[in-house]
Amino acid sequence: MPRIKKGSMSVRDAGRKGGRRTAASHGHEFYKTIGKKGGKRVSELIRKGKQAERNS
Repeated sequence: MPRIKKGSMSVRDAGRKGGRRTAASHGHEFYKTIGKKGGKRVSELIRKGKQAERNS
C-alpha cells in the first residue's frame, strides 16, 4: 500500500504517535478496561443475533 503523505506525517505515523501517547498517559489498566467493555458488547450482540434468528 503506498504511503500518501499530507504535510510532514503520514496517517500511519500519526496513528502510531497517538497510540503511543495514549499508552503513555493511560497505562495498561486502561487497555484492560476498554477490552473488557468491548468483549461484553460483542457477547451482547451475538446473544441478540441468536435470539432474533430463533424468533424469525
